[in-house]
Amino acid sequence: MTARAALAATAWSAIAACGGSSQVELCEASQAVRLPRSQCGPGLELTPVNQYQGAIAAVADREDAVVLINGNCSGTLIAAAAGPVVLTAGHCVVPGDPVLLAFNVEDQPDGDRLVTDGAVLERADEPDYALIRLDRMPAIAPTPLTTRPSDRLAVIQHPRGGPKVVAEGNYGGACGGQIFYTDLDTLVGSSGAGVVTRAGYLLGVHTDGDCTRDGTGSNRGWSAGSIVAASLYLQDADIADR
Repeated sequence: MTARAALAATAWSAIAACGGSSQVELCEASQAVRLPRSQCGPGLELTPVNQYQGAIAAVADREDAVVLINGNCSGTLIAAAAGPVVLTAGHCVVPGDPVLLAFNVEDQPDGDRLVTDGAVLERADEPDYALIRLDRMPAIAPTPLTTRPSDRLAVIQHPRGGPKVVAEGNYGGACGGQIFYTDLDTLVGSSGAGVVTRAGYLLGVHTDGDCTRDGTGSNRGWSAGSIVAASLYLQDADIADR
């Protein structure tokens, strides 16, 4: 079996193949709920990116790659053999429509702000992803993709189209090509943000929420593995267990 076939098999495996009853419950819940935002617990825990001192030290190295898309979604410049592209949620863009991307939109910016146009290369609903080619490339390092989760995850995002912030939470499991994370707040505008591991690699793309303010439920996104398996642009070599 090729690496691409293996990724596809993993991404589209049936719910019954997901390990553990808790992961099956996550998958079953995800079939019925599709929300653009979700606050986990009674408090909204979003930290301005330049004030973040949490468990994911790699945030400092990866936050430059995060971009505000059309003023209402988030995305991440990712590494790819065919050339870096911005990865976001498919529901954030429409093929053929212009895309405006702004880097370094944050409180107390620590670099030059770049605003550039882009074009949608690929877009899908399942997995919910899109790839955007930039007219101008920022002088930043793109984020590599991974198949390896960590116990803690971070989502670097632009909630409500505002300055870049970080939310941190626990990895909750994976099933049917989706990844789940708990106690990790997102809002409208967080769609398309990358889900980053402790090692600083992109595990997936945030797309939906199912957290509640009493602390139950989880937010979720599509795994990088499922996206690579579906993509014509991204190749097997663009993702690794690292």
